[in-house]
Amino acid sequence: MKNIKMSMRILFALLFITNIVSAANWKAKHVILIGLDGWGSYSVKQADMPNTKKMMDEGSYTLKKRSVFPSSSVENWASMFMGVGPELHGYYTDGGAGWRAPLIEPRVRNKDGVFPTVFSLLREACPKAEIGSIYQWEGIQSFIDTTAISFCRQAPPEESVACDMTVKYIKEKKPALLFLYWINPDDIGHDKGWYTPDYYREINILDGYIGKIVDALKECGIMDDTIIIITSDHGGTGRGHSGSTLLEMETPFIICGKDIRKGHVIEGSMMQYDVAATVAAIFNLKQPQVWVGRPMTEVFVK
Repeated sequence: MKNIKMSMRILFALLFITNIVSAANWKAKHVILIGLDGWGSYSVKQADMPNTKKMMDEGSYTLKKRSVFPSSSVENWASMFMGVGPELHGYYTDGGAGWRAPLIEPRVRNKDGVFPTVFSLLREACPKAEIGSIYQWEGIQSFIDTTAISFCRQAPPEESVACDMTVKYIKEKKPALLFLYWINPDDIGHDKGWYTPDYYREINILDGYIGKIVDALKECGIMDDTIIIITSDHGGTGRGHSGSTLLEMETPFIICGKDIRKGHVIEGSMMQYDVAATVAAIFNLKQPQVWVGRPMTEVFVK
């Protein structure tokens, strides 16, 4: 019995030390990744987004990040988290249950039987890290690897509820990594049309909630050690997407916060799977050999 207790103490001590060593090598202690489904780059020029545009001024950004093909949610959220395209992670819209499971066999699977995500990489490197996800579309669960998530909640359709859930979670848990997902731009695009007054109105509403999340980070004292990323899976045209036009394939990538270059327009080419690689670089995570994503190192001050 004494040997068992001693072994458990040693194990917990090793886990504690592992977390401390890992965190010491991070560029920031907290990353807030915000995803707006269906938010195309073209809208940034027209939309009233004071909070988001302030982050562009105070951070780095590109409006030329390209989606993988086709420019649909399934392929692109999976690619954003998994560091590769659908040819390797296997998720592809097939008109049926393609977002619940890979359509083709993933090239590799981790110990939990899923393709390695940036969430699972962080969990393996730092077992006690607080990792969260708040989302409106249940399909997101298929791509984030829920086995690696500490706090995983689906929010109702109201944008404000997702914001309130996020603010509460940030203040209570101060997560190392949080992914917040709003579906509403995509819903408005399909219903009223992309780049319509209704679409721009929705973008403005979400920008206000982004401002509240920034306020929460400041209120709980972690803003100075946080990196915020705002991005999207695809844009749209007319009342649809999935095609090969730049209106559908170009999405914003905005990053600001600790040790991020200010007022910098990203010069390098960026693809959807480079988001995972960039988040991994913030946490000093070793990329799996199968990943093809490249971290956008030019955004870092050092």
